[in-house]
Amino acid sequence: MLERVELNADERAVLDWIDSRADHMIATVKDWSAINSGSHNAAGLERMRAKLEEAFAELGGEISAVDLPPSTVVERDGTVTEKAYTPSFHCRIRPQAPIRIVMTGHHDTVFPENSHFQTSQLWDEDTLNGPGVADMKGGIIVMLHGLLGLQRSPWKDEIGVDVLISPDEEIGSRGSAPILAELASGADVGMTYEPALADGSLAGARKGSGNWALKVSGRAAHAGREHHLGRNAIAAACAFGLGLDDLNGKRPDVTFNLARIDGGGPENVVPDTAVARFNVRVASENDKIWVEAELERLLDEVRIRDGIEAELHGGFTRPPKPMTPANAKMFEWTRAAGGAIGLDIRWQDTGGVCEGNNLWAAGCPNVDTLGVRGADIHSDREIVKLSSFAERAKLSAVMLMKFAQGEFDARQARALARGE
Repeated sequence: MLERVELNADERAVLDWIDSRADHMIATVKDWSAINSGSHNAAGLERMRAKLEEAFAELGGEISAVDLPPSTVVERDGTVTEKAYTPSFHCRIRPQAPIRIVMTGHHDTVFPENSHFQTSQLWDEDTLNGPGVADMKGGIIVMLHGLLGLQRSPWKDEIGVDVLISPDEEIGSRGSAPILAELASGADVGMTYEPALADGSLAGARKGSGNWALKVSGRAAHAGREHHLGRNAIAAACAFGLGLDDLNGKRPDVTFNLARIDGGGPENVVPDTAVARFNVRVASENDKIWVEAELERLLDEVRIRDGIEAELHGGFTRPPKPMTPANAKMFEWTRAAGGAIGLDIRWQDTGGVCEGNNLWAAGCPNVDTLGVRGADIHSDREIVKLSSFAERAKLSAVMLMKFAQGEFDARQARALARGE
Protein backbone atom coordinates (compact mmCIF):
# COMPACT_ATOMS: atom_id res chain seq x y z
CA MET A 1 0.00 0.00 0.00
CA LEU A 2 1.32 3.43 -1.02
CA GLU A 3 0.68 5.43 2.15
CA ARG A 4 1.96 8.88 1.29
CA VAL A 5 3.54 10.93 -1.47
CA GLU A 6 5.39 14.20 -1.11
CA LEU A 7 5.08 17.28 -3.29
CA ASN A 8 8.10 19.12 -4.65
CA ALA A 9 8.40 22.85 -5.36
CA ASP A 10 7.37 22.56 -9.02
CA GLU A 11 4.26 20.60 -8.09
CA ARG A 12 3.30 23.11 -5.41
CA ALA A 13 3.67 25.94 -7.92
CA VAL A 14 1.18 24.17 -10.19
CA LEU A 15 -1.29 23.79 -7.34
CA ASP A 16 -0.95 27.48 -6.48
CA TRP A 17 -1.81 28.35 -10.07
CA ILE A 18 -4.93 26.14 -9.92
CA ASP A 19 -6.02 27.96 -6.76
CA SER A 20 -5.74 31.22 -8.68
CA ARG A 21 -8.28 29.90 -11.21
CA ALA A 22 -11.02 29.07 -8.70
CA ASP A 23 -13.20 32.10 -9.52
CA HIS A 24 -12.77 31.45 -13.24
CA MET A 25 -13.93 27.85 -12.81
CA ILE A 26 -17.03 28.94 -10.90
CA ALA A 27 -17.91 31.59 -13.50
CA THR A 28 -17.50 28.99 -16.24
CA VAL A 29 -19.85 26.45 -14.65
CA LYS A 30 -22.52 29.14 -14.25
CA ASP A 31 -22.16 30.01 -17.93
CA TRP A 32 -22.27 26.39 -19.07
CA SER A 33 -25.17 25.49 -16.78
CA ALA A 34 -27.33 28.08 -18.56
CA ILE A 35 -27.04 26.07 -21.80
CA ASN A 36 -29.69 23.37 -21.97
CA SER A 37 -27.83 20.35 -23.32
CA GLY A 38 -30.33 17.61 -22.62
CA SER A 39 -29.48 14.34 -24.36
CA HIS A 40 -32.15 14.90 -27.04
CA ASN A 41 -31.56 18.62 -27.56
CA ALA A 42 -29.25 18.57 -30.60
CA ALA A 43 -28.96 22.36 -30.87
CA GLY A 44 -28.10 22.70 -27.19
CA LEU A 45 -25.55 19.90 -27.37
CA GLU A 46 -23.83 21.61 -30.29
CA ARG A 47 -23.80 24.94 -28.41
CA MET A 48 -22.16 23.17 -25.51
CA ARG A 49 -19.60 21.44 -27.73
CA ALA A 50 -18.65 24.86 -29.13
CA LYS A 51 -18.00 26.02 -25.55
CA LEU A 52 -15.75 22.99 -25.04
CA GLU A 53 -13.76 23.80 -28.17
CA GLU A 54 -13.23 27.33 -26.89
CA ALA A 55 -12.20 26.24 -23.38
CA PHE A 56 -9.92 23.35 -24.35
CA ALA A 57 -8.12 25.43 -26.97
CA GLU A 58 -6.04 26.70 -24.05
CA LEU A 59 -4.36 23.27 -23.93
CA GLY A 60 -3.04 23.54 -27.47
CA GLY A 61 -4.03 20.02 -28.47
CA GLU A 62 -5.65 18.75 -31.65
CA ILE A 63 -9.42 19.31 -31.34
CA SER A 64 -11.93 17.47 -33.50
CA ALA A 65 -15.58 16.48 -33.72
CA VAL A 66 -16.05 12.71 -33.74
CA ASP A 67 -19.14 11.49 -35.58
CA LEU A 68 -20.99 8.74 -33.72
CA PRO A 69 -22.75 5.79 -35.32
CA PRO A 70 -26.56 5.75 -34.97
CA SER A 71 -28.36 3.20 -32.84
CA THR A 72 -31.72 1.45 -33.11
CA VAL A 73 -34.55 2.76 -30.94
CA VAL A 74 -38.18 1.75 -30.50
CA GLU A 75 -40.56 4.73 -30.53
CA ARG A 76 -43.61 4.94 -28.29
CA ASP A 77 -45.87 3.77 -31.15
CA GLY A 78 -43.66 0.71 -31.76
CA THR A 79 -41.91 2.09 -34.82
CA VAL A 80 -38.27 0.98 -34.99
CA THR A 81 -36.02 3.83 -36.14
CA GLU A 82 -32.38 4.88 -36.21
CA LYS A 83 -31.32 7.36 -33.53
CA ALA A 84 -28.71 9.88 -34.70
CA TYR A 85 -26.32 11.62 -32.30
CA THR A 86 -24.47 14.89 -32.37
CA PRO A 87 -20.66 14.50 -32.45
CA SER A 88 -18.42 13.86 -29.48
CA PHE A 89 -15.71 16.36 -28.57
CA HIS A 90 -12.18 14.99 -28.87
CA CYS A 91 -8.90 16.64 -27.85
CA ARG A 92 -5.63 14.78 -28.45
CA ILE A 93 -2.43 15.93 -26.78
CA ARG A 94 1.06 14.50 -27.48
CA PRO A 95 0.01 11.23 -29.15
CA GLN A 96 3.62 9.97 -29.22
CA ALA A 97 4.24 10.39 -25.47
CA PRO A 98 5.36 7.24 -23.60
CA ILE A 99 2.44 7.25 -21.12
CA ARG A 100 -1.11 7.28 -22.52
CA ILE A 101 -4.14 8.40 -20.51
CA VAL A 102 -7.75 8.58 -21.67
CA MET A 103 -9.92 11.15 -19.91
CA THR A 104 -13.67 11.04 -20.43
CA GLY A 105 -16.80 12.98 -19.63
CA HIS A 106 -20.15 13.99 -21.11
CA HIS A 107 -21.78 17.28 -21.99
CA ASP A 108 -25.34 16.01 -22.06
CA THR A 109 -27.68 16.32 -19.09
CA VAL A 110 -30.94 14.60 -18.13
CA PHE A 111 -32.93 17.84 -18.36
CA PRO A 112 -35.02 18.16 -21.56
CA GLU A 113 -35.27 21.33 -23.60
CA ASN A 114 -38.63 22.21 -22.00
CA SER A 115 -37.47 21.53 -18.43
CA HIS A 116 -38.42 24.10 -15.78
CA PHE A 117 -34.88 23.74 -14.41
CA GLN A 118 -32.78 26.03 -16.61
CA THR A 119 -30.79 28.40 -14.40
CA SER A 120 -28.33 28.26 -11.52
CA GLN A 121 -28.57 29.98 -8.15
CA LEU A 122 -26.42 30.24 -5.05
CA TRP A 123 -27.90 28.51 -2.02
CA ASP A 124 -25.04 29.58 0.23
CA GLU A 125 -21.45 30.71 -0.19
CA ASP A 126 -20.28 27.17 -1.04
CA THR A 127 -23.37 25.69 -2.73
CA LEU A 128 -24.52 26.30 -6.30
CA ASN A 129 -27.77 24.74 -7.52
CA GLY A 130 -28.23 24.33 -11.26
CA PRO A 131 -28.65 21.88 -14.16
CA GLY A 132 -25.44 19.99 -14.86
CA VAL A 133 -23.34 21.93 -12.33
CA ALA A 134 -22.13 18.62 -10.87
CA ASP A 135 -23.15 16.08 -13.51
CA MET A 136 -21.04 16.88 -15.22
CA LYS A 137 -20.21 20.29 -16.56
CA GLY A 138 -18.43 20.94 -13.28
CA GLY A 139 -16.47 17.72 -13.79
CA ILE A 140 -15.35 18.79 -17.26
CA ILE A 141 -13.99 22.03 -15.79
CA VAL A 142 -12.07 20.04 -13.18
CA MET A 143 -10.64 17.79 -15.91
CA LEU A 144 -9.55 20.79 -17.98
CA HIS A 145 -7.78 22.46 -15.08
CA GLY A 146 -6.03 19.26 -14.06
CA LEU A 147 -4.62 19.16 -17.59
CA LEU A 148 -3.77 22.85 -17.58
CA GLY A 149 -1.85 22.22 -14.38
CA LEU A 150 0.08 19.38 -16.02
CA GLN A 151 0.90 21.71 -18.93
CA ARG A 152 2.65 24.05 -16.48
CA SER A 153 4.84 21.29 -15.04
CA PRO A 154 8.34 20.23 -16.18
CA TRP A 155 7.08 16.68 -16.94
CA LYS A 156 4.24 17.37 -19.35
CA ASP A 157 5.97 15.74 -22.34
CA GLU A 158 5.91 12.34 -20.62
CA ILE A 159 2.11 12.06 -20.89
CA GLY A 160 -0.15 11.94 -23.93
CA VAL A 161 -3.87 12.38 -23.42
CA ASP A 162 -7.05 11.65 -25.30
CA VAL A 163 -10.01 13.64 -23.98
CA LEU A 164 -13.43 12.42 -25.13
CA ILE A 165 -16.54 14.31 -24.05
CA SER A 166 -19.70 12.66 -25.32
CA PRO A 167 -23.30 13.79 -25.98
CA ASP A 168 -25.06 10.55 -25.04
CA GLU A 169 -23.82 9.29 -21.66
CA GLU A 170 -27.12 9.94 -19.90
CA ILE A 171 -28.93 7.73 -22.42
CA GLY A 172 -26.51 4.81 -22.28
CA SER A 173 -23.52 5.85 -24.46
CA ARG A 174 -24.89 3.77 -27.32
CA GLY A 175 -23.29 6.04 -29.93
CA SER A 176 -20.05 6.81 -28.12
CA ALA A 177 -19.39 3.27 -26.84
CA PRO A 178 -17.21 2.17 -29.79
CA ILE A 179 -15.16 5.39 -29.57
CA LEU A 180 -14.65 4.90 -25.84
CA ALA A 181 -13.53 1.32 -26.48
CA GLU A 182 -11.08 2.39 -29.18
CA LEU A 183 -9.44 5.07 -27.05
CA ALA A 184 -9.39 2.89 -23.93
CA SER A 185 -7.69 0.04 -25.77
CA GLY A 186 -4.70 2.28 -26.50
CA ALA A 187 -4.42 3.86 -23.03
CA ASP A 188 -2.54 2.79 -19.94
CA VAL A 189 -5.14 4.19 -17.51
CA GLY A 190 -8.37 6.17 -17.57
CA MET A 191 -9.73 9.12 -15.60
CA THR A 192 -13.46 9.95 -15.72
CA TYR A 193 -15.14 12.99 -14.21
CA GLU A 194 -18.52 11.98 -12.83
CA PRO A 195 -19.22 13.83 -9.56
CA ALA A 196 -18.00 12.52 -6.26
CA LEU A 197 -20.44 12.48 -3.36
CA ALA A 198 -20.85 15.67 -1.33
CA ASP A 199 -18.50 14.27 1.33
CA GLY A 200 -15.86 13.55 -1.30
CA SER A 201 -16.32 9.77 -1.47
CA LEU A 202 -15.70 8.10 -4.83
CA ALA A 203 -17.49 5.21 -6.52
CA GLY A 204 -15.68 1.89 -6.22
CA ALA A 205 -16.94 -1.24 -7.93
CA ARG A 206 -19.86 -0.62 -10.27
CA LYS A 207 -22.61 -2.91 -11.48
CA GLY A 208 -23.25 -3.47 -15.16
CA SER A 209 -26.39 -2.16 -16.83
CA GLY A 210 -28.61 -2.88 -19.79
CA ASN A 211 -31.72 -1.28 -21.29
CA TRP A 212 -34.34 -3.02 -23.40
CA ALA A 213 -37.59 -2.28 -25.22
CA LEU A 214 -40.07 -5.11 -25.78
CA LYS A 215 -42.30 -4.42 -28.80
CA VAL A 216 -45.55 -6.41 -28.72
CA SER A 217 -47.94 -6.62 -31.67
CA GLY A 218 -51.49 -7.97 -31.41
CA ARG A 219 -54.75 -7.34 -33.27
CA ALA A 220 -57.13 -4.41 -32.89
CA ALA A 221 -60.86 -5.03 -32.53
CA HIS A 222 -63.99 -3.41 -31.15
CA ALA A 223 -63.97 -4.00 -27.41
CA GLY A 224 -67.71 -4.77 -27.34
CA ARG A 225 -68.92 -6.21 -30.63
CA GLU A 226 -65.83 -8.20 -31.56
CA HIS A 227 -63.70 -8.41 -28.47
CA HIS A 228 -63.05 -12.07 -29.21
CA LEU A 229 -61.29 -11.15 -32.45
CA GLY A 230 -58.81 -8.84 -30.71
CA ARG A 231 -55.41 -9.77 -29.34
CA ASN A 232 -54.43 -7.42 -26.52
CA ALA A 233 -50.82 -6.27 -26.85
CA ILE A 234 -50.86 -4.33 -23.57
CA ALA A 235 -52.07 -7.37 -21.63
CA ALA A 236 -49.21 -9.40 -23.12
CA ALA A 237 -46.70 -6.66 -22.28
CA CYS A 238 -48.03 -6.51 -18.72
CA ALA A 239 -47.63 -10.27 -18.34
CA PHE A 240 -44.00 -9.92 -19.47
CA GLY A 241 -43.50 -7.06 -17.01
CA LEU A 242 -44.91 -9.03 -14.09
CA GLY A 243 -42.66 -11.95 -14.97
CA LEU A 244 -39.73 -9.56 -15.11
CA ASP A 245 -40.52 -8.10 -11.70
CA ASP A 246 -40.83 -11.59 -10.22
CA LEU A 247 -37.15 -12.16 -11.08
CA ASN A 248 -36.11 -9.63 -8.43
CA GLY A 249 -34.61 -11.45 -5.47
CA LYS A 250 -33.90 -14.61 -7.46
CA ARG A 251 -30.20 -13.82 -7.78
CA PRO A 252 -28.11 -11.65 -5.42
CA ASP A 253 -27.17 -8.20 -6.72
CA VAL A 254 -29.35 -8.48 -9.84
CA THR A 255 -32.26 -6.05 -10.20
CA PHE A 256 -34.99 -5.67 -12.82
CA ASN A 257 -36.84 -2.39 -13.23
CA LEU A 258 -39.93 -2.21 -15.44
CA ALA A 259 -39.87 1.51 -16.23
CA ARG A 260 -42.64 2.20 -18.72
CA ILE A 261 -45.35 0.66 -20.93
CA ASP A 262 -46.59 2.61 -23.96
CA GLY A 263 -49.54 1.76 -26.16
CA GLY A 264 -53.28 1.70 -26.37
CA GLY A 265 -55.92 4.28 -27.15
CA PRO A 266 -59.70 4.54 -26.81
CA GLU A 267 -61.25 2.35 -24.15
CA ASN A 268 -63.47 0.61 -26.72
CA VAL A 269 -60.56 -0.63 -28.86
CA VAL A 270 -58.47 -3.71 -28.10
CA PRO A 271 -54.88 -2.36 -28.27
CA ASP A 272 -52.73 -3.90 -30.97
CA THR A 273 -49.36 -2.37 -30.00
CA ALA A 274 -47.42 -2.00 -26.78
CA VAL A 275 -43.83 -1.18 -25.88
CA ALA A 276 -42.42 -2.17 -22.48
CA ARG A 277 -39.13 -0.58 -21.41
CA PHE A 278 -36.93 -1.90 -18.63
CA ASN A 279 -33.48 -1.79 -17.09
CA VAL A 280 -31.37 -4.58 -15.55
CA ARG A 281 -28.36 -4.24 -13.23
CA VAL A 282 -25.84 -7.04 -12.70
CA ALA A 283 -22.70 -7.53 -10.63
CA SER A 284 -20.84 -10.10 -12.75
CA GLU A 285 -20.51 -11.61 -16.20
CA ASN A 286 -22.24 -14.76 -14.96
CA ASP A 287 -25.18 -12.59 -13.92
CA LYS A 288 -25.40 -11.30 -17.49
CA ILE A 289 -25.61 -14.83 -18.89
CA TRP A 290 -28.38 -15.72 -16.42
CA VAL A 291 -30.34 -12.55 -17.21
CA GLU A 292 -30.18 -13.08 -20.96
CA ALA A 293 -31.49 -16.64 -20.56
CA GLU A 294 -34.37 -15.46 -18.35
CA LEU A 295 -35.32 -12.76 -20.83
CA GLU A 296 -35.50 -15.32 -23.61
CA ARG A 297 -37.74 -17.48 -21.44
CA LEU A 298 -40.11 -14.60 -20.73
CA LEU A 299 -40.09 -13.65 -24.40
CA ASP A 300 -41.09 -17.18 -25.39
CA GLU A 301 -43.97 -17.07 -22.90
CA VAL A 302 -45.30 -13.93 -24.63
CA ARG A 303 -44.88 -15.34 -28.13
CA ILE A 304 -46.89 -18.47 -27.43
CA ARG A 305 -50.00 -16.35 -26.86
CA ASP A 306 -52.43 -16.70 -29.74
CA GLY A 307 -52.10 -13.85 -32.24
CA ILE A 308 -49.27 -12.11 -30.37
CA GLU A 309 -45.88 -11.27 -31.82
CA ALA A 310 -43.01 -9.91 -29.74
CA GLU A 311 -39.48 -8.72 -30.38
CA LEU A 312 -36.85 -7.56 -27.92
CA HIS A 313 -34.54 -4.66 -28.70
CA GLY A 314 -31.54 -3.49 -26.67
CA GLY A 315 -29.06 -5.23 -24.44
CA PHE A 316 -26.27 -4.66 -21.97
CA THR A 317 -24.55 -1.39 -22.81
CA ARG A 318 -22.17 -1.29 -19.85
CA PRO A 319 -20.57 -4.38 -18.32
CA PRO A 320 -19.71 -4.58 -14.61
CA LYS A 321 -16.62 -2.80 -13.34
CA PRO A 322 -15.32 -4.86 -10.39
CA MET A 323 -12.66 -3.79 -7.90
CA THR A 324 -9.90 -5.79 -9.55
CA PRO A 325 -6.22 -5.44 -8.55
CA ALA A 326 -5.73 -3.01 -11.45
CA ASN A 327 -8.64 -0.77 -10.44
CA ALA A 328 -7.62 -1.06 -6.77
CA LYS A 329 -4.17 0.22 -7.75
CA MET A 330 -5.81 3.27 -9.35
CA PHE A 331 -7.69 3.96 -6.12
CA GLU A 332 -4.50 3.52 -4.09
CA TRP A 333 -2.84 6.22 -6.20
CA THR A 334 -5.88 8.48 -5.99
CA ARG A 335 -5.91 8.16 -2.22
CA ALA A 336 -2.17 8.90 -2.04
CA ALA A 337 -2.56 11.97 -4.27
CA GLY A 338 -5.43 13.15 -2.11
CA GLY A 339 -3.37 12.72 1.02
CA ALA A 340 -0.68 14.95 -0.45
CA ILE A 341 -3.17 17.86 -0.56
CA GLY A 342 -4.96 17.08 2.69
CA LEU A 343 -7.85 14.99 1.39
CA ASP A 344 -8.99 11.70 2.92
CA ILE A 345 -10.22 9.87 -0.19
CA ARG A 346 -12.69 7.06 0.42
CA TRP A 347 -14.93 5.05 -1.87
CA GLN A 348 -17.95 2.80 -1.84
CA ASP A 349 -19.45 0.31 -4.28
CA THR A 350 -22.45 1.45 -6.28
CA GLY A 351 -25.19 0.16 -8.54
CA GLY A 352 -24.74 3.16 -10.81
CA VAL A 353 -22.91 2.99 -14.13
CA CYS A 354 -20.85 5.41 -16.21
CA GLU A 355 -18.15 5.58 -18.87
CA GLY A 356 -15.75 3.98 -16.41
CA ASN A 357 -17.59 0.71 -17.10
CA ASN A 358 -16.90 1.17 -20.82
CA LEU A 359 -13.21 1.86 -20.23
CA TRP A 360 -12.82 -1.20 -18.04
CA ALA A 361 -14.54 -3.37 -20.68
CA ALA A 362 -11.64 -2.47 -22.98
CA GLY A 363 -9.11 -3.45 -20.29
CA CYS A 364 -8.33 0.08 -19.13
CA PRO A 365 -8.08 0.50 -15.32
CA ASN A 366 -9.67 3.74 -14.22
CA VAL A 367 -11.12 5.96 -11.52
CA ASP A 368 -14.46 7.40 -12.60
CA THR A 369 -15.61 9.92 -9.97
CA LEU A 370 -12.84 12.50 -10.16
CA GLY A 371 -15.24 15.40 -10.66
CA VAL A 372 -16.62 17.98 -8.26
CA ARG A 373 -18.33 17.17 -4.97
CA GLY A 374 -22.06 17.28 -5.57
CA ALA A 375 -25.43 15.87 -4.60
CA ASP A 376 -29.00 15.28 -5.81
CA ILE A 377 -27.96 14.89 -9.43
CA HIS A 378 -30.71 14.15 -11.97
CA SER A 379 -33.10 16.40 -10.05
CA ASP A 380 -33.87 20.10 -9.77
CA ARG A 381 -32.03 19.99 -6.44
CA GLU A 382 -28.68 19.23 -8.10
CA ILE A 383 -25.84 21.05 -6.34
CA VAL A 384 -22.10 21.47 -6.54
CA LYS A 385 -19.81 22.47 -3.69
CA LEU A 386 -17.88 25.46 -5.07
CA SER A 387 -14.80 24.77 -2.94
CA SER A 388 -14.42 21.46 -4.74
CA PHE A 389 -13.45 22.98 -8.10
CA ALA A 390 -9.90 23.89 -7.10
CA GLU A 391 -9.73 20.95 -4.68
CA ARG A 392 -10.54 18.31 -7.31
CA ALA A 393 -8.55 19.99 -10.08
CA LYS A 394 -5.50 19.85 -7.78
CA LEU A 395 -6.19 16.17 -7.11
CA SER A 396 -6.13 15.42 -10.85
CA ALA A 397 -3.05 17.57 -11.37
CA VAL A 398 -1.14 15.70 -8.66
CA MET A 399 -2.12 12.36 -10.18
CA LEU A 400 -1.07 13.46 -13.66
CA MET A 401 2.27 14.82 -12.45
CA LYS A 402 2.98 11.64 -10.47
CA PHE A 403 2.14 9.53 -13.53
CA ALA A 404 4.47 11.70 -15.60
CA GLN A 405 7.34 11.26 -13.14
CA GLY A 406 6.77 7.50 -12.82
CA GLU A 407 5.99 7.70 -9.12
CA PHE A 408 2.61 6.26 -10.10
CA ASP A 409 3.37 3.63 -12.76
CA ALA A 410 0.46 3.73 -15.20
CA ARG A 411 1.87 0.86 -17.22
CA GLN A 412 1.93 -1.28 -14.07
CA ALA A 413 -1.85 -0.81 -13.75
CA ARG A 414 -2.37 -1.83 -17.36
CA ALA A 415 -0.18 -4.90 -16.84
CA LEU A 416 -2.30 -5.86 -13.82
CA ALA A 417 -5.41 -5.54 -15.99
CA ARG A 418 -3.86 -7.99 -18.44
CA GLY A 419 -3.12 -10.39 -15.58
CA GLU A 420 0.64 -9.96 -15.83
